[in-house]
Amino acid sequence: MSLRKIKSNELFVNQIEFNPNINFYVNNSVVYYNQNPQISGNFSTNLLNVPVGHISLYEENVDRQQNNLIYPFITKDGSLTSFKTITTSNFSSDFLYGDVVTGSYPLSSSISRDYYSYAEDRPRVDALRNTLNYYSHFSNHYSYSSSLGDKSLDILNLISIPSIFYGSSIKKGTINLDFYSSGTLVGRLQDEKRNGELIQTLPSGSTGSGSIAGVVLYTEGFIVLTGSWSLTSDANYSWVNFGAGIQGSGIYPADFLASSSSDITFKGTSKVPVMTLFAHAKRGEVNNSLNPTFIDYNYRKLPITGSSVYIENHETYPSNVVSGAYNQEEYLEKTTFITSIKLYDENKNVIGIAKLSKPVKKTQDRDLTFKLKIDF
Repeated sequence: MSLRKIKSNELFVNQIEFNPNINFYVNNSVVYYNQNPQISGNFSTNLLNVPVGHISLYEENVDRQQNNLIYPFITKDGSLTSFKTITTSNFSSDFLYGDVVTGSYPLSSSISRDYYSYAEDRPRVDALRNTLNYYSHFSNHYSYSSSLGDKSLDILNLISIPSIFYGSSIKKGTINLDFYSSGTLVGRLQDEKRNGELIQTLPSGSTGSGSIAGVVLYTEGFIVLTGSWSLTSDANYSWVNFGAGIQGSGIYPADFLASSSSDITFKGTSKVPVMTLFAHAKRGEVNNSLNPTFIDYNYRKLPITGSSVYIENHETYPSNVVSGAYNQEEYLEKTTFITSIKLYDENKNVIGIAKLSKPVKKTQDRDLTFKLKIDF
């Protein structure tokens, strides 16, 4: 074992960006996430114990019976620790010291949809007023109220996407909305200009082709649709009715647009900090091993000990692993095989271990550098 301090020029911290593909397909009032079907378990109708189209936060209670679910709990004590869902006043009045405060698993999330008819009360849209106006410099279609429309009065379709699906933001220009009638594509929206405007691109030459049907808030995860023109002879097929069947405060009956289906695709943005370290095994170093097989079996001798002495036996020799031609033994060369690298803090506590998939041979005249990466 050889301890060596990592220098400042041997440590780098950078950030890797991932852009996973995300897809939501809506058919017959059922949402499918990334085309994942419902998988039944031995004790639950859905293996993850969450509805179809939902993502499980911690993937707890996998294939468990409803009367045997694990749950989080906190015992009220002097630290006054509690769950965020319990207010300070309720925590003080409803629980005594020693009482157990419980929560529930699994925690899940999925997309939701809110449909607002003309002049209908719309608190969720009102909450986005400042955000929409903030992005109006990209396009006037973001404006909460302008000559292009009034989002406080007009018929509006709001689709909400939780950040657990896309990370820090939806990647600009990747949003794609497809509207189907009996399996036939009747409309497609895309952000061709990468400015948040959702432009109808297909079918080419159809009613509304080239028109802007709404905007997307990439960082906040909202799709605001205001396009009310008919895509087919059925007036119900318009962008304000896109995603019918997604659960929300403005859902329709199960038979509404029964032959329709909606498809939402985009790329997420996940930024992962990465630390890169370089560990060196220089020439003439790391050539001793604590492995007992490092010492030649014929020279394994106990140290000389006494009441006041402890002397290593100088007649011990390492094993000669250098092979020679025609089975002749070559001259002894101290050789080790590196199998793992340990990281220590300033107090020499092990904080990480990097294991090699295959031992690396280290001779006295060989320089080696190992590149380690740690994701935060």
